[in-house]
Amino acid sequence: MGYLTIAMFLSAFCMVANRLSGTILTAPMVFLGFGALLAQFGMVPEQSSEAALHVVAEVALIVLLFLDAAQIDQRALLRRRVWPFRMLAIGLPLGFLFGVALGWVLLPGWPFAVVALIAAILVPTDAALGQAVVTNTDIPERPRRALTVESGLNDGLALPLVLMMAALAAPEAMAPDGGWLLFTLKQVVLGPLVGIGLGLVAGYVLLWAKRTHSTSDVYEGIGALALAGMSYLAATQIGGNGFIAAFAAGLGFGAVVRGQCAFVYEFTESEGQLLSWAAFFLLGAVLVPQAVAHLTLNTFLLILGSLVVVRPLAIWLSLLGTDASPTSRIFFGWFGPRGLATALFALLVAEQLDHGVAEDVIYLAVNAVWISAVLHGISAAPGATLYARRLAQMSEIDGEMRPEEPSTTALKTKQTEPTGT
Repeated sequence: MGYLTIAMFLSAFCMVANRLSGTILTAPMVFLGFGALLAQFGMVPEQSSEAALHVVAEVALIVLLFLDAAQIDQRALLRRRVWPFRMLAIGLPLGFLFGVALGWVLLPGWPFAVVALIAAILVPTDAALGQAVVTNTDIPERPRRALTVESGLNDGLALPLVLMMAALAAPEAMAPDGGWLLFTLKQVVLGPLVGIGLGLVAGYVLLWAKRTHSTSDVYEGIGALALAGMSYLAATQIGGNGFIAAFAAGLGFGAVVRGQCAFVYEFTESEGQLLSWAAFFLLGAVLVPQAVAHLTLNTFLLILGSLVVVRPLAIWLSLLGTDASPTSRIFFGWFGPRGLATALFALLVAEQLDHGVAEDVIYLAVNAVWISAVLHGISAAPGATLYARRLAQMSEIDGEMRPEEPSTTALKTKQTEPTGT
């Protein structure tokens, strides 16, 4: 009966998904809630769902990272790379440090190592929870691209930090061979090298196969998915970061085949969505009910502070001195939702921690995901509209602004962003 209910709900949701996309109800919110509801009625097979959660979440993250990267305009990114670079190189470390400080205040009875681990797990963001933002063509491409690149790369960059903090909490179980410096270097260097290399080669092979009619649209789609998995597995085999590799492979692949592989865009809108929905459904069914039961006032304040204070402040400071206006800095700071990576990293390290500590870490991470899904989901569509409107207003009243990249909407031929001060 449970599987039939799930199938019926999925079919019904697809019939109204387009209409809901313009409202405050996002797909992650709906599927998290639906999974939690079915769990309350005992309609979800608990054992099989727990086994599937880790696999589905990891596969969804790998595929979506690859596909998001493949759609990025790399030439435009290279011309305007300051925003995502600053958010990653400065904003991410600041977000971690501010998170540790906040956790130290709000979780006084917790070991410092566990507080630091929580701060690291809450660093990565997930643009899938704010699709109304990154797909809103009223917003110029540059801000949307900056958020996509940041959310794509910060997952992989945060993983070594998460593992290092987990090692402080469980030093005997988590210590890597060769030391942490070598481990971190391998994670952040080998992953991108493997991903870019495989992506470029696969792109040129695909173009050759299309010229010689050796493949078709159906088969090239399967090959693109295999490339995402291959980059992840190849990087992990040599000690690199698989998530960074998947994103880098998408960048390399997209740089070669941009505009010539329709599958990349079609899959993102169909099967890629299904993967994401399945991951959020399983998260809601398996972990959300228990996590809500363990939510305390202090952990709620920590999560809220991470979303409302820690990230916005870190991003604001990281973009000082750039051409990002105060409006854009506020916008980037708020739209950093916590999604699959946060839950996945918590599950990843939980096996190495003591049982009590592992439960605390998982429940806090899952609570962060559903709270973020609600808050960012509610604010995504109206926030994106307000931001686009604000940019348009500033372009009209400020005659000395540097031109921003044009929006793709047919209603506005050009939008600009003022120079930040």
